[in-house]
Amino acid sequence: MIDWDHVCDTDFALPATADLDELVADLAESLRDPDPEVRDGSPYVVLRTWIARDVIDRVRRRWLGDQMAARFTDQQIQARTFAPLVLDMIVSKGDFEPAWQEAFCRWYLAETDLRGYDDKLGWLHAVAHGADLLAAFGRHPRVDPTAMLELAAARLLARTEYLYAEQEDDRLARAIALTLTRAELTSDQAVRWLDPIHEDFASPRRGQTPVYRSNTMRTLRMLYILTDLGVRTGRDSAPIPLPHAAAVKDRLVPILAEVFQHS
Repeated sequence: MIDWDHVCDTDFALPATADLDELVADLAESLRDPDPEVRDGSPYVVLRTWIARDVIDRVRRRWLGDQMAARFTDQQIQARTFAPLVLDMIVSKGDFEPAWQEAFCRWYLAETDLRGYDDKLGWLHAVAHGADLLAAFGRHPRVDPTAMLELAAARLLARTEYLYAEQEDDRLARAIALTLTRAELTSDQAVRWLDPIHEDFASPRRGQTPVYRSNTMRTLRMLYILTDLGVRTGRDSAPIPLPHAAAVKDRLVPILAEVFQHS
């Protein structure tokens, strides 16, 4: 058994007598553990740090990415929802495999257990964790950014009774905004993904606002703010302007106006 707390306390030094492949496998297994103290504790921090420092090299990251992609079909919800966090570390490092993107897209649209937090399992956060990976894919040069924008729209329009209560709307809006920083997007591509949302909002309805629409409204409001002010990659980073900010804001206004016309 590896004392991951001790590894954290020693500036993440690699244990001298341990096999790195075995360590990576142990970390991977820890990131699916139902105990949140294990899954979301020191193993997560060690894995993130070792990937950032290249302790876990490209070959091992490829293996780890394959493991996480396969985990999107795991029967345990915490295994599925922590897989995108690990893939985000790997893709943000520059690594990419089309199979990872394909597995993620299938899962992100199909996942129905959207709980942010569970009293026993701790943080699950399918939408928020998925949004972080969507942003990593959306910024990767080998990924078509329009595919990620369309995936975000489809996730927003998927019917659910879970109201975003743990800043899922903020995380998803940030992912969309980061994807919209891609320089190769045309003005039309930067707004076309919003068409199905506008169509949905414009359709007549009676009674209370459906939960998925409420989630979408709040996500688009945050997107407007990020489009106007720029989006940050980290807490201390400078805001990145969106190349087609004016076009995106102009497209968001009539969509959000539908909220008032049908209230």
